Amino acid sequence: MTRPVTLSCVKPVLLFTLITLAAMLRALPAPAAETETLTVAGGCFWCVESDFESVSGVIEAVSGYTGGTTDDPKYSDVSKGGTGHYEAVQITYDPARISRETLLNMFFRSVDPTDAGGQFCDRGESYRTAIFVSNAGEKAIAEAAKEDAQRALDQAIVTPILDQSTFYPAETYHQDYYKGNKLVLTRFGPKRQSNAYKAYRKACGRDDRVRQLWGSDAPFAGS
Repeated sequence: MTRPVTLSCVKPVLLFTLITLAAMLRALPAPAAETETLTVAGGCFWCVESDFESVSGVIEAVSGYTGGTTDDPKYSDVSKGGTGHYEAVQITYDPARISRETLLNMFFRSVDPTDAGGQFCDRGESYRTAIFVSNAGEKAIAEAAKEDAQRALDQAIVTPILDQSTFYPAETYHQDYYKGNKLVLTRFGPKRQSNAYKAYRKACGRDDRVRQLWGSDAPFAGS
């Protein structure tokens, strides 16, 4: 004779099944957070990398080269000119925490977008400013940020908005240069990389010029 299944028997089985299912779901890897990238050129890539890695919502900033015609360029190639490449930084960020619009507004206010010949003490094609875009939506956002910067300064903004091309990460020694601890020989004498970076940035007049242009709206120049 088959015994009927009672409710008291079903409940423990159901509870065990639910507990097992919950444990299996917890063991599954969490879905990766969606990220986006923004590539900009703002003069010395050490400085741009340093600035944007301090921004909440930015995951990382990588120094590199883009916009030119030379494949796999090296710093020595780019710095002497002729490659068409910019010193650029590729910024990876979480759009749930910070928007592209905000990053672009910060970018314009961290450079001199009225200077077509370079940035601060660094002159030449590789040190010019630029924004790189990969689709119509990104271009529209960049154009709006440029128009906003032009209204704010009441001066002509020469920063071009260019189609994204291959981004080549710079040599390892350029990455995170601003916080490196290696001893390097500079025109200021032997210094740790982080101190050499600070000395260079001050001597180049970057923050002084940005403060002169943007005043309290400058996000990175300090006081």
